[in-house]
Parts: sequence; C-alpha cells; structure tokens
Amino acid sequence: MHDSLLYFAYGSNMLTRRLRARTPSARAVGTATLSGFEMCWHMLSTDGSAKCDIVQAAAPDTGVHGVVFEIHLSERPALDLAESVGVGYRVQQVTVETARGAVAAWTYRALRIDRGALPYTWYKALVVAGAREHGLPPGYVDALEAVAARDDPRPERTARNLLIVRGE
Repeated sequence: MHDSLLYFAYGSNMLTRRLRARTPSARAVGTATLSGFEMCWHMLSTDGSAKCDIVQAAAPDTGVHGVVFEIHLSERPALDLAESVGVGYRVQQVTVETARGAVAAWTYRALRIDRGALPYTWYKALVVAGAREHGLPPGYVDALEAVAARDDPRPERTARNLLIVRGE
C-alpha cells in the first residue's frame, strides 16, 4: 500500500461510480464509522448549495458512517481539485472503526459553512445511493433521505448527476 492511500468518504463520494469518475483506481475496502462526529449538510459550495461535512459531535456516542476506499497516490491531486481543497474543504487525517479494527484514513472537512444552505436534490440522491450501495445502517440511510433539499436551477447539471445515480 506504499503507492496508495486510504480515504474515508461520507458524502457523495461514497457512491463508487462517482468516486471512480474522479479517481479510477478507487476500490472500496469496507464500511467504517468515525466516532465522536456527526454529519452536517452545511458546506457552502461554489454553486450556492450545501454539501456534506463532518463536525465534532456534542454527544460522545455519535458517529458518521461512511466507506473506506483505497486510492492510488497519483490520483489524490485530482480528488483534491474536485473537492476544492483550500477553498471548499481541507484535508484531515482521521481514525475510523472498520470490521477489522481501527484504520487511519484521510477525509475532507469544510472551510466554508452556511447553516442555512440546502443541498441540491441530485447531490442528496448521490449520497443516499452511496449509502445504500455499501449497506450502511437502515436508520442512517433513512436520516439521509429525510434531509431537506432543493432543486438545482441548472437542469442540465441535475440530469447529468442523476445519470450517475442511476448508473447510466
């Protein structure tokens, strides 16, 4: 694993085909939980919508479910660019719990926060599809589905992303 990294995905990158469009080497290692954190939909994207973020939780028994992927080291700059590192997100090392024990991985944390922003419906659909693909706990998936979302004013972007959700 000297030429690869472990990445903890908790948002739209949980959907394997979305992540592979950005990093073709991505291979799911398994599901994981980041204890002591909770997921929020408040990262203010350049398109004006909200994207996922993780924040320290008030309750110690809270956790964020996600997927650990192995990604070739050479592909990290492309993913950093897609995630707007330095503008939208910053990189952070985390320790997540997997079926095989604790694993060190990197992930993204929001730099720009707007608690009033809502995700686009297509973005929420990507997140939910990734959670379902990897069999995250049903109650967690239900909570993702319950998040309020809004329509994207650019219908072509909606159509393009819904093709990814459907695997087309």
